[in-house]
Amino acid sequence: MNAPPVEPILSVQDLHVRYPVRAGAFRPRRVVRAVDGVSFDVRPAEVLALVGESGCGKTSIARAVMRLLEPAAGRIVFRGRDVTHLRGAELRRLRAEFQMVFQDPYESLDPRQTVFDTVAEPLSIHGRAPSLDERRALVYRALERAGLHPPAEIARRYPHHLSGGQRQRVAIAAAMVLDPGLVVADEPVSMLDVSLRAGILTLMLELREQRDLAYLFITHDLSLAWVVADRIAVVYLGRIVEIGPADDVISSPRHPYTKALVSVIPVPEAGHATEQILLTGETPSPTSIPPGCRFAPRCWLRREKGDPPECTMIDPTLVPANEEHTAACHFA
Repeated sequence: MNAPPVEPILSVQDLHVRYPVRAGAFRPRRVVRAVDGVSFDVRPAEVLALVGESGCGKTSIARAVMRLLEPAAGRIVFRGRDVTHLRGAELRRLRAEFQMVFQDPYESLDPRQTVFDTVAEPLSIHGRAPSLDERRALVYRALERAGLHPPAEIARRYPHHLSGGQRQRVAIAAAMVLDPGLVVADEPVSMLDVSLRAGILTLMLELREQRDLAYLFITHDLSLAWVVADRIAVVYLGRIVEIGPADDVISSPRHPYTKALVSVIPVPEAGHATEQILLTGETPSPTSIPPGCRFAPRCWLRREKGDPPECTMIDPTLVPANEEHTAACHFA
């Protein structure tokens, strides 16, 4: 007997995010289509990685999910509740259940606040732990879980007294102090030294195991996504072009863009070499996305197949490669 399907903690349905471009006196008004019809689910305790080049729309997706910007269209459903257009106190109450860790720990922490004030602030905003003793206990526990010892000493410091790795651990502690079910992590280790990244990633995965935490993990590094994620969604020019289990996406990529990204992942095994696929040309502007497949101007597979007309005339949709693996390519 098959188990019933697990309801996703987050469901994003046909999400669109647009930014108006200021036009000159004689120029028509233009719109940047930063996110252009994105759909995906995040299951409880799952890590879903959104991967793609800078400017592909990953961060816009993350900010729309967090309701830090208003979607132009689509739905964002969190634990079965449509939060797309929630505002004010109603949104604030729900925000305790989904938190964000930003890319730059040097910018995300207020230099005027101590570590204690930073981690305690979410408790105050959401009316948790009204007494100082209760707040202190929760803050110290969050700091300990984030690997900051001794917590009483760390809590008295200001951000400029901390290393980059410690600052990101403080940001993680502030996100976890409310015990959320979902954390959106936007390039959480990209600003850190290589020597510090493993510790932060290990911490995040340990917190996931301890607390059944789900992550929407944003990164430009496909090899990093392979290490941390259960599933990978590859984003190109505002669209998901491939999504599936991490091992499937890496071992059997179906979209030519994903194949190019996989081909340049360093492989440590001696004697194992893959022919690298180097993409040429520039990504089209999100203000004037070409007809047909948006990857066609840079697609090596299109050239190999003799420039078939469907590539420049028909916009491909995600089609199944197997039960959980889909790709948006006419030749997937």
